Amino acid sequence: MKKILLDTNAYAAFKNGNEEAVEIVRMAEQIGFSSIVLGELISGFILGNREELNRKELSEFLCAPRVSMLMVDNETSEYYARIFQQLRRQGQPIPTNDLWIAAAAIQHGFTVFTYDKHFSSIDNLITCQSSGMLYP
Repeated sequence: MKKILLDTNAYAAFKNGNEEAVEIVRMAEQIGFSSIVLGELISGFILGNREELNRKELSEFLCAPRVSMLMVDNETSEYYARIFQQLRRQGQPIPTNDLWIAAAAIQHGFTVFTYDKHFSSIDNLITCQSSGMLYP
């Protein structure tokens, strides 16, 4: 897998030393990081008891040459709207933050590395879970 976008739970699995997650991150040529995931992580850090350490580790991770931030822009909003419409028509809503993460992944051509199966409901999105199984 060349280009992965980390979902919040995938980053957590990686940081917790999950062997498969570590391997997926290690093998990726490019790692995308959504500003939405960043917000979810920082929210968790603030609520936890290791905020300073978690922020430091995240900052170091984001500075790695293979990692790039994927910010929400006008084009991302167009992808979001199309995904929202598709899922609404199918009667398969998913959390709003995950719509934004999927929109950024499709926009930039990344595979979403996640533990959430509901991403598989999204047309034109490829996801990867730690089992290595791909969901078209």
